[in-house]
Amino acid sequence: MNAALARPAVVSQVSDLIGCTPLLELATAETGSRLLLKLEMFNPTGTAKIRMARAMIDAAELRPGGRIIESTSGNTGLGLAVIAAERGYTFTAVVDHHAAADKLRAMKTLGTELVYVVDDGTAELATAAREELAADMARGQDNTIFTEQHNNPANGVGYFPVAHELNAALDGNLDFLVGAVGTGGGLCGTARELRTLIPGFSTIGVEPKGSIAFGGPAHDYYQSGTGTPEGAELGALVDFDLIDEGVKVGDVEAFATCRAVARTGLLIGGSAGGVVHEALTRLSSLPPGTTMVALVNDGGEKYMDTVFNDDWMQARGLLDPDAEREIDELLTKLRRNR
Repeated sequence: MNAALARPAVVSQVSDLIGCTPLLELATAETGSRLLLKLEMFNPTGTAKIRMARAMIDAAELRPGGRIIESTSGNTGLGLAVIAAERGYTFTAVVDHHAAADKLRAMKTLGTELVYVVDDGTAELATAAREELAADMARGQDNTIFTEQHNNPANGVGYFPVAHELNAALDGNLDFLVGAVGTGGGLCGTARELRTLIPGFSTIGVEPKGSIAFGGPAHDYYQSGTGTPEGAELGALVDFDLIDEGVKVGDVEAFATCRAVARTGLLIGGSAGGVVHEALTRLSSLPPGTTMVALVNDGGEKYMDTVFNDDWMQARGLLDPDAEREIDELLTKLRRNR
């Protein structure tokens, strides 16, 4: 990696560890096309979203002792919790029980105040209600900011360094960038900056089946922290001019991929499973010598009670041994070519 992008040997605060995440070659087709994973779980809190959490607070005009409020399914909240702790701010996360329990516990451990938009234990995704409550809580309050990640320009800016890391690591050799589309900041922010560095690559956006960004029927889904559920407003950061192709991956396929990839020694999160599924299944059809990068926004350690729990999967009709077997076989075939 370019020395300018390297991390110092010794740092003085947790946020200094953000970035410089590694690339892992997961699979290679017989044509020489390769799939590289940008492993964002190597950021503090195990997620890419701490990048944009820091950028949003950098852009805010909070005075000492200020308060941050955000609606979150967990990963953004974890990042904001770290930045708030470092800078002496208080942080209130507006959450629902759809979020992974480990994420909620981790936020609380880091000093976050959790406010449940529905506190009856219902595990439904309540994005619109969460955002409405967060906005109401911040309205008119002194030295308080609702960071509003779905519409905050600093969200996208926070991912510009990903583009520079990829360009430095690949020496400009990138043909496809694949990533999840939730707020739009991660994929579109990276793609926007990357287009100034590497012309001509294509961007593939992945959302869960049931999400509405790319059209189609809306319904519930279990891939947390990604997509736009029915009733939620599509964020301003979702820039379709930066997404060459939008695709949908169902929970069964996404989670089967997570579980199959785990058997190679790597734990990835649920929405990352959808991204990797899309990348894996099209790798062999790409032109010879293609380089495809999949953005893996978080690790799988937070999903032991869900994606990697047979009982939880079975109860929701998501456990599909045949789907896992297909991915196992595809991975075995493609990894043989490395």
